[in-house]
Amino acid sequence: MTTCGLCERELEHGYLCPGCTRATGERLDRMPKLYGTLAAFLPPPGRRPEYGRSGGCEAPLPVAEPALNLRGPGGMVGVLEDWRSAMQADRGWGAPAVRGSTEERVRTAARGLSLNLEWIASSWPMAGAFAEELRDLERSVLSVVNPPERTIRLGNCTATLEDDAACGAVLRVPPGVAEVRCRWCGAVYPPSSWLELARAQEPSDAA
Repeated sequence: MTTCGLCERELEHGYLCPGCTRATGERLDRMPKLYGTLAAFLPPPGRRPEYGRSGGCEAPLPVAEPALNLRGPGGMVGVLEDWRSAMQADRGWGAPAVRGSTEERVRTAARGLSLNLEWIASSWPMAGAFAEELRDLERSVLSVVNPPERTIRLGNCTATLEDDAACGAVLRVPPGVAEVRCRWCGAVYPPSSWLELARAQEPSDAA
């Protein structure tokens, strides 16, 4: 009995469970599209061409550094090509050919890994580390192209559970919502209750 190298579920054989294998394959399929999407995020937000030209000041980078790093040699293409090279070496194959634009190399490396995913999941001891780094890579890209919404901490849920204890889960207000729902117990807090809830979180003065 072994465990999945990504989610740690028990397996009868192999190194990735079916769910993690499928998710890894879907990530590989998305890599070329994500690489292309990053191009739109190279200019720094709000930057105008005339800014940064004043004398005596060091001009800022003309591109957004996170997107540049992911599109550069050590970014997406480096991760994918390194894993493809390691996979082919462990299969006893020669080193993969590297040619074309960076975008073409991303597509070629992702496809090469995808075509061998069944072997990776069933027979490669490095499958877990590979799947984990691919997941982290996708999260890094999504943090640039689809950053999480900023939320405001409202306080802690004051709802009473079945054992008469307060829920206490952290409540956060996403932008544009009409009410806040506790993710733990499901209690609903309309905007009219937010001020009272915030006051309830304030520590009482010492007697």
